[in-house]
Amino acid sequence: MISITRRRFGQLALLTPFTLLLAERANANLIETLLARADTPRHADEVWVLVDDVEASLSVYRGNLRLERFAPISLGRGGASVERTEGGNVTPKGEFRVNRFNWESQWRTFIGLDYPTPLHARMALKSGLYTEQDYDDYFAYYRRHGYPPQRTVLGGYIGIHGLGRADPEVHANYHWTQGCVAVTDSQIDRLSELIGIGTRVVIR
Repeated sequence: MISITRRRFGQLALLTPFTLLLAERANANLIETLLARADTPRHADEVWVLVDDVEASLSVYRGNLRLERFAPISLGRGGASVERTEGGNVTPKGEFRVNRFNWESQWRTFIGLDYPTPLHARMALKSGLYTEQDYDDYFAYYRRHGYPPQRTVLGGYIGIHGLGRADPEVHANYHWTQGCVAVTDSQIDRLSELIGIGTRVVIR
């Protein structure tokens, strides 16, 4: 057993807040580092989507050529962040893939994203939101079903959708979703023509 002197214990206690702060920054940096290069197309003909929180816009690209731009769009009422938890109404930042289309959604069409990604799960483990068991369960579920679990402390059911019965006036002036990206019905129709399963979606 390793003995810790009273002086050493005091040093560790003083360092703990700084260690926690550095850990939080390191967690955020995992996705910030990813986002710093995520807007570079994987190849010249890649069709991909960029959601920009600052501009409140959604753009579809083929390589570096912008095909469409929709603005204003709506994000979560809690804003956009690299860290998201269930019930926070925050749109998660990161790099995602389209993994499903629901053509009979109450939001006209729902284009599902693979949130939470393994990187979000890793961040949750590092920050203490996930236990080791939660982390193992996440990957076991992913291997078994081919998509991430949607009912964890990180939340789920994140995607891009239309308005359906939502108020167009509210949409034009406020961020109103529970964490999804919302566009108008005509825009979701157009977006559905341009992208498919596996399309990369960057939210920054």
